[in-house]
Amino acid sequence: MRDVQSQPDLRNIPIDRVGVKNLRYPITVLDRTNRIQHTIGSINLYVNLPHHFRGTHMSRFIEILNEYHRTLHIDKIGEILQKTKRKLHAEEAHIEVHFPYFIEKSAPVSKTKSLMEYGCFFSGTLGEKEDFVLGVEVPVTTLCPCSKEIAKYGAHNQRSMVRIQIRYQGFVWLEELIEIAEASASSPIYALLKRSDEKSVTERAYENPRFVEDVVREVSLQLDKDPRILWYRVESENLESIHNHNAYALVERTPVRKMNSNG
Repeated sequence: MRDVQSQPDLRNIPIDRVGVKNLRYPITVLDRTNRIQHTIGSINLYVNLPHHFRGTHMSRFIEILNEYHRTLHIDKIGEILQKTKRKLHAEEAHIEVHFPYFIEKSAPVSKTKSLMEYGCFFSGTLGEKEDFVLGVEVPVTTLCPCSKEIAKYGAHNQRSMVRIQIRYQGFVWLEELIEIAEASASSPIYALLKRSDEKSVTERAYENPRFVEDVVREVSLQLDKDPRILWYRVESENLESIHNHNAYALVERTPVRKMNSNG
């Protein structure tokens, strides 16, 4: 049969990324408490396409992922990208995986246990160099410091999202990033709260008011102190409860590490 994808293209326009998106697939991720966790990833897999090819072979992306049926996890990303480059004769390969991650949390007073869901992701690029980014999206509560200052009967609070992306060396647990995000907000969020827990969470938020600016700075302080972190991007977004807009802040930086006395 004629290979239409490999026909020459005369428009002289290379394509940066071409491939498959939103392929849902079983994956495994490392779990600090239970060793591994099985979840479902939404996967994007791409390569670059030189200007002289009309198209790529979409089926080959699926074939590659099928080889890692139920064994697709972070440790395999480099191997998958190498294979993708080789099978599709590409100079660059890219993968993005988004997945839900669950942590069992105990309520602050009643200690009632429930599963809390967090949005996590990792992405990898393999070209002349290799690049890997790990990220989490953590729901939290923030309470407005300005509202607390001016209001007679309380202060408005809201659900907020904290997003952390990092490049790192060594190993970083997803739980570590989630804990940093929650500690930097007014209060964590729980899937299940009894009345005593609700009182505790409400009072904790009131005692720890945070602007979006406060949240990204608090997260940044913690990431700056961690020698494993080579680069990070931190975002905080308030889904405002009394305004017709969201409040937003972002910090992106490469931490400057102090040299020790030996070097």
